[in-house]
Amino acid sequence: MPNQLGSIVSKFPYIMFGGKGGLGKTTFSAATAYWLAEQGKKVLVFSVDPQASLSDIFQQDIFGKGPVKIKDNLFAQEIDADTHIKAYQGEIRRKILDMYGFDEVPDEIEQYIQAASAEPAMEESAIFDAVVDIVVAGSYDYYIYDLVPLGHALYYLSMAKVYDEWINRITKLREEMREYEEMVSRLRSEKTTEEDAILTELSYIKGRINQSSRILTDKEKTAFFFVVVPEEMIILDTQKAAKLFAAFDVPIAGYVVNRVVPRELLAQDIPAYLRNRIEMQDRYLAQIKSNLGAQVQAYVPELERDVTGLPMIEKLARIMYADGQ
Repeated sequence: MPNQLGSIVSKFPYIMFGGKGGLGKTTFSAATAYWLAEQGKKVLVFSVDPQASLSDIFQQDIFGKGPVKIKDNLFAQEIDADTHIKAYQGEIRRKILDMYGFDEVPDEIEQYIQAASAEPAMEESAIFDAVVDIVVAGSYDYYIYDLVPLGHALYYLSMAKVYDEWINRITKLREEMREYEEMVSRLRSEKTTEEDAILTELSYIKGRINQSSRILTDKEKTAFFFVVVPEEMIILDTQKAAKLFAAFDVPIAGYVVNRVVPRELLAQDIPAYLRNRIEMQDRYLAQIKSNLGAQVQAYVPELERDVTGLPMIEKLARIMYADGQ
């Protein structure tokens, strides 16, 4: 079975693993980060999944602590959305006070800030902003994204376009208002209006989003891998998701098939259920080969236990990248 991951992964500084929940995205992210660190590259693996599990895999508490060193060259980070939401609130309050000269934030505005922070989209916004900070900083040779499950990932990946379009509209309106204000000032022979703080802020936000968006969709820098297992519904759902991701210009580098039960076991005295499972997987592996073909970059066997701790992460990395030096 082909294994081309190593030769592909090493070419892209930004690597994402996506797929339905529970298929092995986080373990693949951790193993990839481990393998690259072993090549002497400085690597950050980070999770944008609210149900973070990098702490479990590395057996180290990293949630909300920023980049935590796991071993030489390898750092891991789990984003704490609640902390970023509170930071958002503080930043909004500060800018309101600065822009309008209030001594304190009016009660009605404070109530709005609190209500907006309770919206489900606020968590995704906070996570997105944290990712922008990480990506724009450029402190590592490789960034490994452990994305949330497919539905949330599509929302997350679409946010750059949504924000960009929204800010474009608001900026255009603000520029038109600015022109009107300047014209009125000239007609009244008044001093030109001061620098537009709101327009400046919008331009700053737009620049951050565009910079991050370019990285996430840059075919020269970014590789996105779907994780799939030999099950009918997973295969169908993944193919549908791939079309949606392509619509957002995500550069799909291929698929990694996980939890393949070794066919060699058929030569042994194994329970009937295991024999049936292997035969069932044979059918779906044939379907994967037919539908995805050369896009499959690696097949990863079912392991004897969960991937937790560095020894198991190292074992998985050697399996995933055995032929990818």
